[in-house]
Amino acid sequence: MNLPETFVNKMKRLLGGDYENYEKCFDLPRYYGLRVNTAKISVEKFLEIAPWPLRPVPWIENGFYYDGDLYQPARHPYYFAGLYYLQEPSAMTPASRLPVEPGDRVLDVCAAPGGKATELGARLNGTGILAANDLSSSRAKGLLKNLELFGIGNVLVLCEEPGKLVPCFEEYFDKILIDAPCSGEGMFRKDRKMIRAWEEHGPEYFSRIQKSIITQAARMLAPGGMLLYSTCTFDPEENEKTIEYLLREYPEFQICDIRPYSGFSPGLPEESDSKNPDLSRTVRIFPHRMEGEGHYLALLKKSGEKSPRPECVSPGKGKEKLPEELKQFLSLISRKFDPSGLEIRGGKVYYMPEGLPPVKGIRFLRTGLLLGELKKNRFEPSQALAMNLKKEEYNCTLDFPVRDERVIKYLKGETLDVEDLVSPKEKGWYLVCTDGYPLGFGKLVNQTLKNKYLPGWRWMSS
Repeated sequence: MNLPETFVNKMKRLLGGDYENYEKCFDLPRYYGLRVNTAKISVEKFLEIAPWPLRPVPWIENGFYYDGDLYQPARHPYYFAGLYYLQEPSAMTPASRLPVEPGDRVLDVCAAPGGKATELGARLNGTGILAANDLSSSRAKGLLKNLELFGIGNVLVLCEEPGKLVPCFEEYFDKILIDAPCSGEGMFRKDRKMIRAWEEHGPEYFSRIQKSIITQAARMLAPGGMLLYSTCTFDPEENEKTIEYLLREYPEFQICDIRPYSGFSPGLPEESDSKNPDLSRTVRIFPHRMEGEGHYLALLKKSGEKSPRPECVSPGKGKEKLPEELKQFLSLISRKFDPSGLEIRGGKVYYMPEGLPPVKGIRFLRTGLLLGELKKNRFEPSQALAMNLKKEEYNCTLDFPVRDERVIKYLKGETLDVEDLVSPKEKGWYLVCTDGYPLGFGKLVNQTLKNKYLPGWRWMSS
């Protein structure tokens, strides 16, 4: 393995006599992981139905290894039902170590493609607010899809430079996660192309970006709130020194202990300018000491007490008279939607999280749960709503065993014959499920289901 000389010298300094073991790990196979969506299914239940052998990731309660050379979980119907997310095991760590609680207002600053945001949203379980941001518009679209696939509706999906968010969200969030853009040294073993990218933009380039992001995020964190900073690199300039910079600029922050695991390595105070001993409470993950790629994590708390905040209500929110066709559709759902949370914009109907401030002047892809669209005296429910619902919450369902060939046909966008499941008189919008987990909607007419699965999500033949 040809590694850049400057990188090798740095790693020898950081690891000392352990460098040889690090170098040997480049000859070992990469690790494949999946993380169970606990907002849809318990870990115990998923293990009962999992189609492939799984081995626990020991420091992640809902994380598992699978054999990526033998199995393709991204091509199984359970993936399309949002039951799990495919994620490198070490990358599961940051979201697992940010202590999110029900009702929290949570920000994922650099959220695409959604590996951390989906876990944060699952842990909120429909309460509070998850704001997920990414500067890239194309990446933010992928982020939105993954959040919707996971069934997360209490969302605000943004596409902005973090500094532009500060005026709208000053001291607003209870928890903030920053998985910062970095030089990617921890991914060299997994993706050799990262080495070439490192040679073009190394640690010095990224450290400037990281310092800007973390200080902007500091202003958006409420007193008493917690911030988790992470990278997938080893360089102290991007890790310990970035935390050191935050503490210097915002002394009201203090470093907190991270829930331990035997394979975690402590941060390196000696690599900082201040030699602050608290930096040893941060965590380094090395691929030769754990079954995962390289990572760095620091958990910090902002001093002060969390105080009651006035609810933020968007102008005109909930004042619209609901169209009859919308009321008729909502009557099919056993879950009650508070009328004050419903907003109609451009014919599209949204259900808004409580306490969301006005987001004018910043780019966003989604506010709240998109319920569907009003079209010429009819209402068409959305894919996002289908994924947000549970089977038992909707009156009209078609539930196929996962091995029924109609499941794949549905995911491909084909019309289905369902005369074995419904009577000739039944019609209307049906929630299509597999083994009890929703996939999307279809329109039933004459014992035939017209496919309404979202075209951009459809199963593609390999």
